[in-house]
Amino acid sequence: MSEPKPIFDSALLTQRRNRAAAGADAHDFLLARAADDIAERIGIVQRTFPLALDFGSHHGILGRRIAALPSVGQVVSYDAAETLLARAQPPRVAGALDALPFGDGAFDLIVSGLILHLIDDLPGALIQIRRALKPDGLFMASLLGGQTLRELREAWLQAEVELTGGASPRVAPFADVRDLGGLLQRAGFALPVADSDVVTVTYRDPLAIMREVKGMGASNMLSERRRVPVTRSLLLRAAAIYAERYGGADGRVTTTFEILTLTAWAP
Repeated sequence: MSEPKPIFDSALLTQRRNRAAAGADAHDFLLARAADDIAERIGIVQRTFPLALDFGSHHGILGRRIAALPSVGQVVSYDAAETLLARAQPPRVAGALDALPFGDGAFDLIVSGLILHLIDDLPGALIQIRRALKPDGLFMASLLGGQTLRELREAWLQAEVELTGGASPRVAPFADVRDLGGLLQRAGFALPVADSDVVTVTYRDPLAIMREVKGMGASNMLSERRRVPVTRSLLLRAAAIYAERYGGADGRVTTTFEILTLTAWAP
């Protein structure tokens, strides 16, 4: 049997995330929201966590939030994008997101902010994370869910059908909150919980949304993406459809992000 084709071009994903490092602070509002939520949840757990891992640390905002908690000791920052990782707090470890280089039972706590949805083998990553936790260690993570950028997906799809007669993948597939509890159980976690926070944001125009996504280092990195540049006519038609369907009386447009939060324990 042949190996399944990867969903993401991992080299391109790392390249685009590194390129976004310099301006990461200007586009981290979603990650900041997720980091604040995770830190608040950990803060009410009546436990201490001497050693924690920030998995997919980006520029370190989540790691800094949890390091400020009195219950959390040292935080190790881990990411594949080394330019981003350089902005996170030390100690830092660079490595692939789908191959953790840590031994079994290394950490009391593992957190992750808005990166798991960009990993091809999510079940495999969850298994590795569970193994890296000590018995009764805590895993808490956020990732983007299925409602994220649904307006942008619809606009691009309609524009491509009109102008090219077909459509190419442009927005990454996202997990459904109903599936994640089962994935955590399959990975060997105990007491899995998954919940959803739907965030609606307004922008000046559809192009501002696209610039935001690029600033997050999350523009199209799908393996099946069309390899030809987007034409001006296609871009403008997608923006026009977006504005027609999701524009307000003030001329601004809305977009949706869904943040899924996972909580589980190593047995």
